Order: sequence, then C-alpha cells, then structure tokens
Amino acid sequence: MICDDVGVPPLAFAQLLASEAIDPAAVARFDTVMAREGLDAASLVERDVQAPLRWFREVYPKLDADKATRLGLACADQAQLTSFGPLSLPLVSAGSVSEIVELLTYLPLITTALSPQMHSSDQGLTVGLTGLAGDPDLDRLAITYCGSALVRLLELLVGDMSTITLHLDWPTPPSMIDHDDVRASRLIFDSPISFLRIPAETLNEVCRFSDPIAYRHAIGDLEKDLEQRRGARTFSRAVRNLLDEKTVLRSSQSVAAELSMSVSTLKRRLAGEGMTFRDLREASLKERATLLLLERSASVSEIATDLGYSDVANFSHAFKRWTGQSPSEFRLIQEGR
Repeated sequence: MICDDVGVPPLAFAQLLASEAIDPAAVARFDTVMAREGLDAASLVERDVQAPLRWFREVYPKLDADKATRLGLACADQAQLTSFGPLSLPLVSAGSVSEIVELLTYLPLITTALSPQMHSSDQGLTVGLTGLAGDPDLDRLAITYCGSALVRLLELLVGDMSTITLHLDWPTPPSMIDHDDVRASRLIFDSPISFLRIPAETLNEVCRFSDPIAYRHAIGDLEKDLEQRRGARTFSRAVRNLLDEKTVLRSSQSVAAELSMSVSTLKRRLAGEGMTFRDLREASLKERATLLLLERSASVSEIATDLGYSDVANFSHAFKRWTGQSPSEFRLIQEGR
C-alpha cells in the first residue's frame, strides 16, 4: 500500500462493506483488491490503516459525478457514532452542534481525503470542503460522504437538522433531480465551492448525551495526536494547512521561517511533490474569499482587508483571475440564484 494514499477511516470502510450501501458484486471486487495488497477489512481496522480512495476507482471504473454523488449519499446513510475512531468519544459526549462541528479540526486523524475550512459569522458557520484525492470524481465521493455523514450524525445526536444545507460545486446529476433533499433545497448543486452551511441558531442546539468532562479530555488527547500526526503529512499538505490557519496573506518567507527552513528549501521540497507555493496560496485564498463572499456578512472591502490585500482593486483583480467574475459580480449572481 502507498503510504501517502488519501483514504477513509478503516472502521467506517469495514461497516460499509457489511452494509446495503455497496452491492455484493462490488464487495467481492473490494475483497480482491485488498487481497492483492495483503489486506482485508479486519486487518485494516486492527492496524488502523485508512482504506485508500483509489480502491473505489478500481472497483467502480465507470465512476462519474452522478455515481460518486449517489454512492457518497448511500454510504453516509450508514454512518454510525462509533465509525470514526478517536473522534467517536468526543462526538458522543459533545454538548452542542458547535462542539460537534469543532471536531472537523481533527479530521486529519481519521482521513486524509478532505480538508475543511471553517468561517464563522453572525449568520452561522460555513464549512468549506476540499477534496485531496487528485481525482475529481473521488473528491466528489469524499465531499458528499463527509458532508452528508456529518448531518446524519448530528441528527442522531441532536435531532432535526433540516436547517443545514450541503452545497456541492458540480452540476446536478441526472439521477438526483427528484431527490427529496434536492427538492427541499437541503442539497444544492452548481455552487461556486463545496460547503456546509449551519445557521447560528442551529449551532446552539443541545446534544442528547452531553458529557463535558469526557469531551474536554477527548479534545486534549486529539490535540496531542494531531500534533504527532502533523510530522507524517506530505510537505505540500503541511504548507497548505499553514496557509489555511492564518487569516492574512502569507509570503513564502514567513511560511519558510515558520517551518525553520530557507525559502529555497521550501520551494525545492514543494517542487518535489509537483507543487508551487503560489499555487497553494492562491487555492487557499480563492476558497476563503469565496466562502466569505457567500456569507454576505462583510463588504468586499472588509474581505480584501481580512485576506491581507493592500486595497480592493488588488483583491478584485485576483478574484476575477480565479473565477472570471469580480467579487461584486459574483455576489449579484449568487443572490439571484
């Protein structure tokens, strides 16, 4: 197995194989793929090894946006409170929706398939979801699964979560046009970026099994585990996470200094993974700018300042280069949808 494979939690994967979400023929193909690599579902769980997303491409060679979306939703329907390893205890003991969503910070402990970006405002919380598989359809599968599974878990722990909407940045699949969640506008396609939107009042909803002491202890353990895991990430992912953690425009010099290396070493290591600092920074800025514009709680000028641009014109020029629209045009289009 390739160590840098992006994957899904082993217990969640094992439970999927035993569920109705995956048909018997597909399960048999998964078994064949695992056997070739000297593995089975039980050994994945025992060794706490993520199931690589590339297996899904091999098992479903005709996977496209339609199939990936439907498979992601079907798999999310099987999500259980015990499916997510070290996140399971704090998940069950959380006191509110906001505390559950906070656990997305520790997502790297159970999957390397996604990167969440959280942006709060007076209206609530927007959680951007970026796939890291490098395969658009596998990214769609992971994003759909993660977003839908989180909503399902919230429903198990809190109750009705119909106020939460999942926005996906690809066209509505033909088979999804009459889907209940699409008709009810809980699942929205053709968005400029994939994200979950959670209203402020929903964030304050109280969980059924709140245990503040267990939650605090679990969060402390997660902090330690995440710090240890950071050393095992690919270098480009480590740099991207540093860029996402800061609200200001970062330079290669500042990031290199934070990583205790020279700028030339930073660039060389990124180049070794086929990446550039400029590409990583622009991807981070584009996602944060898009989410802030969607929130509508800040002016374009305020967003430009928050992101570290010297003036609105520079920000507008950059955003138009990324999207083909100025920030104001983007907002008008989204308001008219």
